[in-house]
Amino acid sequence: MSTSPIRFGIIGCAEIARKVSRAISLSPNATLIAVGSRSIDKARQFISDNALPASTIPLAPYDAVLDHPSVDAVYVPLPTSLHVTWAVVAAKKGKHVLLEKPTALCVEELDVILQACRENRVQFMDSTMWMHHPRTEKMRELITDLTRFGELKTVDSIFTFLADKDFLQNDIRVKPDLDALGALGDAGWYCIRSILWANSYQLPKTAVALREPVKNNSGVLLSCGAQLLWPDGRSATLNCSFFAHLTMQMTVIGTKGTLHVTDFVIPYEEGKCSFKFVSDAGFTELVTGWDPVPSKHEVITDLPQEARMVQEFARLVKLIKEEGKEPETKWPEISRKTQLVIDAVKKSVDNGFEPVEIIG
Repeated sequence: MSTSPIRFGIIGCAEIARKVSRAISLSPNATLIAVGSRSIDKARQFISDNALPASTIPLAPYDAVLDHPSVDAVYVPLPTSLHVTWAVVAAKKGKHVLLEKPTALCVEELDVILQACRENRVQFMDSTMWMHHPRTEKMRELITDLTRFGELKTVDSIFTFLADKDFLQNDIRVKPDLDALGALGDAGWYCIRSILWANSYQLPKTAVALREPVKNNSGVLLSCGAQLLWPDGRSATLNCSFFAHLTMQMTVIGTKGTLHVTDFVIPYEEGKCSFKFVSDAGFTELVTGWDPVPSKHEVITDLPQEARMVQEFARLVKLIKEEGKEPETKWPEISRKTQLVIDAVKKSVDNGFEPVEIIG
């Protein structure tokens, strides 16, 4: 393949776009050439505020990015309610789609997006960044080791942060016309993805929302939880909230081992992170401690996880663009399964916390 980078455009100047624009600049096989907004002034301001190269083109409206002949791929950080419109248009114009999470308001909308991507042979990937950290692969190696971990039994995943008054009143994540899934679609997306990841993406059979979720006056979920169940007895719990201290922890428990990570969504430090693992643990003779104690596994990375995400996405795009390869199907399949579980939890909340069967 050539050494020429994949050329990105960004559609929308959301706060998260600042992080991804930096990630594109750090990725060795990608370059940002255009930023689109509803107004040209806002696009120019975004370029200036984030010290992007002077060659970065400000464009308005959003269509201008999709119509630009030099743009290979677009990152779409728009509110969730706009995803189906703009991701479909992008795909129809031959632009590969890196889509912010949650991918859609429901799986029916996501299916429209994925169909457009398939029909136009463009790569789709959602922007769940922690999936691309090298720590994630190291953790995978341990939880699939039958000798050290055994058979998976349960997963517990929590993502919470304490939102301030301005967030709870004005952020798009609390607006029913913009991001109607609220905390479930935002923080809950990561919890559900981690649970599916630990289960090798085998869908649970049933979702049961926990009682007493918190909603705002518009009916948007601000805090909720759920239990997920598999036919063979595996289980998982998730909790997501805008009302509790910043916590991003995942515990994966097998018959012979336990993995625990306390910063799975965003590592405490950009260049290094860790997790703990213990196998065949028991008590000391007088039951005063553990034997053995969990071991700490540290992972160093030269690129932050968001840059690795862009790097992998750009690699797949280049294979399609220069070698005629078909788009990678793994990423859209994982996105769809995550959305299916989101939908089931939401339906359980709406149906009085009754169990909801998940059908893939």
